[in-house]
Amino acid sequence: MTDLVPTPEQRELAQAVRDLLTRRAGSSAVRTAMESADRYDRALWSTLCDQIGVPALAVPESCGGAGFSLAETWVVLEQLGWSLAPTPLLASIVSAAALEAVGGSELCARVASGELAALATGATWNGTSLSGSLSPVLWGRQATILLVAAEHAAGIGLFHVDADATGLTRTALTPLDPTTPFARIDLTEVPAHSLTLDATAALAAAGRAGSLAATALQVGCAQRGLDMTVAYTKEREQFGRPIGSFQALKHRMADLFVRVQMSRSASWAAVQARVHDTPGADRLARAAASYCAEAADTVAAETVQLHGGIGITWEHDAHLVLKRARVLRDLFGAPHRHREGLV
Repeated sequence: MTDLVPTPEQRELAQAVRDLLTRRAGSSAVRTAMESADRYDRALWSTLCDQIGVPALAVPESCGGAGFSLAETWVVLEQLGWSLAPTPLLASIVSAAALEAVGGSELCARVASGELAALATGATWNGTSLSGSLSPVLWGRQATILLVAAEHAAGIGLFHVDADATGLTRTALTPLDPTTPFARIDLTEVPAHSLTLDATAALAAAGRAGSLAATALQVGCAQRGLDMTVAYTKEREQFGRPIGSFQALKHRMADLFVRVQMSRSASWAAVQARVHDTPGADRLARAAASYCAEAADTVAAETVQLHGGIGITWEHDAHLVLKRARVLRDLFGAPHRHREGLV
C-alpha cells in the first residue's frame, strides 16, 4: 500500500532541510555559491551530508547507505528545488543508482558519504582503456568519482575512472542555469576499472532514479516561482491597489497553483509506485516526468512575466527559477519523449 501523502517523519525531515536552507541558502548565499570556483557551497553540502545524510537516504545499508527510500530523498529534493541552492545531490542519486545495480558497494558507500560523483556516457573501450569526448556531464568537473558508460565489441559497459588519470581532461561548460554546472570530459586512452561489461540494467536504473529525482526538483522550483509571484502581486500596486487583486491575475495565479499541486501529486505517486514496486510504476514515472517538466516551465515563464520589468533583471531571482526549470526539462528526456513511452 502506498502513502498518499508524506508521513509525519518525512514532513519533519522536509522541515529540517527547509530550516537549514533558510539559514544557509538565501538568495545572496545561492549567488555566492554559483559564482564561486566550485559552483556550490562546500560547507552547506557538508552539513547536508553530516547532519542529515541526504546522499545516503536512498542507498541500501548493504552499500553503505542509510537504507531509507527514494521517498525520503524526494522530500529533500523538493526543498532543494525550492531554495535553488546548487548542490550535487541529483548527480549523486544517479551515480548511486548505477553503482547499486552493479554491486559497486565500496564506491556506492563513498557516494553515500557525500563524495561527489558523476556519470558520463559516450566513450569507447578497447579492452584496456577508454577514449572519447563526453559532454555535457552533470557535475563532471567537481566529481572525484567518475563513472563512464562506454561501448565495446559486445555492448555497453560501466567503468570507474581515476579522476586524476593521465589522458583525462575536464573543461567546465557555460551552463544555461548557473546553479547546475556541466563539464566536458575528454578521455585519451585512459585506463579504467570495469564494473560491468553489460551496463544495460545500471543505466536504466540511473535513468529512472534521475528522472524521478528531477520531478521533485521541478515541484520545488515551481512552488518557488508561485510563492515569489503571489508575494510580489500583493506588494506591487497599480491604479492605487495591489495588482494581485485584479481578477485576470487571480485567474492566472490560480492556474499556476493547480499546475504546482498536480505536479506534486504526480511526482509523489510515481515515487511511491517505485518505492513499493507497484504495477504501472514505469508509466507513472513517465507521466510525472512529462507533466512536471512542462508545469515547471510554464510556472517559471509566468513568474518572469508577472514580475514585469524586474523579472528580467539579473538581481532578481525570477531568472534563476526559469533557468532551473529549462535545464531540468530535458535533462533526462524531453517531455514529448516520455509521452511517447506511454503509447
